[in-house]
Amino acid sequence: MPILDILKKKEKERKEASKESKAPEKLEKSVHKVSAQKEKKSKEGKKKNYPFAYRILKEPYITEKATKLSENNEYVFKVYPDANKTEIKKSIEALYGVDVLDVRTITVPPKRRRLGRTRGFKKGFKKAIVKIKKGQKIEILPR
Repeated sequence: MPILDILKKKEKERKEASKESKAPEKLEKSVHKVSAQKEKKSKEGKKKNYPFAYRILKEPYITEKATKLSENNEYVFKVYPDANKTEIKKSIEALYGVDVLDVRTITVPPKRRRLGRTRGFKKGFKKAIVKIKKGQKIEILPR
């Protein structure tokens, strides 16, 4: 079947020609991608891998006092009661890619509340005040 052989040869030639023309473009694209990835990593900072951060940090604690502290590179977070200072430091560094200088923890006690005859408690919690390196920032609230 010589007719089919001719068709196959033409298809092979087309494929080879397309491979040759595509190969240099792929190299250029990959070079650009690699350089772009390196730039992103250097801009982001040193993000470390700490897989247990979700077990330590609950949420940022946003109050008037906390926003004043953020001007001095101190940020406030609600944390789980069993979290300690070293775990808090590791999780902040991993999630936000900043250098933590100091961690202070405060346990806010539960408070009694009353509404009419009904008595209850306002739930207590633990919070951490984290001081980061000067010049670095954590974007908690978009401005």
